[in-house]
Amino acid sequence: MRRLLRLLRITYVIRLYGLDHLALSGFRHRWLVVLARLTKFGRRLDTPRGARLRLALESLGPIFVKFGQMLSTRRDLLPLDIANELALLQDRVPPFDSDVAVAQIERAFGKPVDVLFARFDRTPVASASIAQVHFATLPPALGGHDVAVKVLRPGMLDVIDQDLDLLRLLAAFLERAWSDGKRLKPREVVAEFDKYLHDELDLVREAANAAQLRRNMDGLGLVLVPHMYWDLCSASVIVMERMRGVPISQIDQLRAAGVDIRKLAHAGVEIFFTQVFRDGYFHADMHPGNIMVSLEPETFGWYIALDFGIIGTLSEFDKDYLAQNFIAFFQRDYRRVAELHLESGWVPSDVRVEELEAAVRTVCEPQFERPLKDISLGQILMRLFQVSRRFKVEIQPQLVLLQKTLLNVEGLGRQLDPELDLWSTAQPFLRRWMQRQVGWRALRDHLVREAPRYAQYLPALPRLVHHALQQAQQPGDRELQRQLLVERRRTNQLLQWLLAFLLGAMLVLLATTLLGLRTRI
Repeated sequence: MRRLLRLLRITYVIRLYGLDHLALSGFRHRWLVVLARLTKFGRRLDTPRGARLRLALESLGPIFVKFGQMLSTRRDLLPLDIANELALLQDRVPPFDSDVAVAQIERAFGKPVDVLFARFDRTPVASASIAQVHFATLPPALGGHDVAVKVLRPGMLDVIDQDLDLLRLLAAFLERAWSDGKRLKPREVVAEFDKYLHDELDLVREAANAAQLRRNMDGLGLVLVPHMYWDLCSASVIVMERMRGVPISQIDQLRAAGVDIRKLAHAGVEIFFTQVFRDGYFHADMHPGNIMVSLEPETFGWYIALDFGIIGTLSEFDKDYLAQNFIAFFQRDYRRVAELHLESGWVPSDVRVEELEAAVRTVCEPQFERPLKDISLGQILMRLFQVSRRFKVEIQPQLVLLQKTLLNVEGLGRQLDPELDLWSTAQPFLRRWMQRQVGWRALRDHLVREAPRYAQYLPALPRLVHHALQQAQQPGDRELQRQLLVERRRTNQLLQWLLAFLLGAMLVLLATTLLGLRTRI
């Protein structure tokens, strides 16, 4: 019954905002085109389609708002006007009853809230679609520290699963009936949203994300991440260090306190590129609501990061791909940009590099008519994704998440400092990172990382070579030939490691000898 009522509510909202006409007008089937015209009869649908979609999602509640937020990051799939409108979606959700929050906390830890905390503020300080936050103080036995308690909204899992079932049905229908259904892969988008939501519903996962980010940022001297109290963390409630600062959007207050706003903008760019290219692990929800600035004397002017439900990760391949793309773009080496797309394996092999190069040039060349400070790396990535769509490129989700975060960082940086030249700030960092990836230092670092594996496999090398030679002289069945091929590949890999190790050792010995001669001279 609840599902039927929910479906009726969704149908009413679809009709109210003309989403039926919006959906049907995208089909090419003749009878659906006629039906689209009939659905518009007697209704005024003057509001832009993106705004109508945004308003409908807001009226359907927090799950659909979250879905719209996620869709706004998929600019490789959506028309630009709709993506821009969905980016305006915010979690404007009223708080739930404090008694319910207290009951949730007591159920999670099996103790009364008065025992868990010396003081608990029943008035929430923040409320979003997934959870809300209360301030509290730990008892003296646990240090007496001020903390923030994040409590999951009750009953969220049932609501989410019901709405996801409806979204899956809609996605399956669109994939079969819509002309662009197979390319846009609506069922895969819903599956991605399912994972994204369930990750956010596990607050222990968020606490673990925060702990990793805190460890990564330790020593950088630019950003604070709250400490997690693991004895008071569960899937539905987490307790963390209370952070005190000024919201980064309150620029006048920061300036009045003596914060160097221009330095703050550059620090934000450095934090982002450090997380992306050094760690491959970045805070992917860096909008102004999740960032404060510390005014404490020992951390004055540092960023304070909050809300770690969405974290992006990049492999070494992803990082190398991005860095080379950025550098090739600013050298106007469009052929290299095209080659990188092909080398990544995301472009079909039948695409001619010259065609892709021409398309990339069309996107990138107009950017150089602007001052460097007006060039948006996020917009460049977005446009490259849009061009790639023409060549049937499947953009990887982690890069789309990065592009969305980069747009957030750029917008925030230029809100702080309108003259911020993002490229001048990022270019030295990218070049230093690339230098560490190639050359003698990279070889040395690689040898050091792989040394434990060399030690493990080198003693077995003679036996593997002897076994491979014996097998090569004996005829056998198909399975034996397959095993032989595996052994040969393993032997070749071991030989490559051995040669790399010997080469590295020779270079170290040579450098040591030359240094000794130079010292004696």
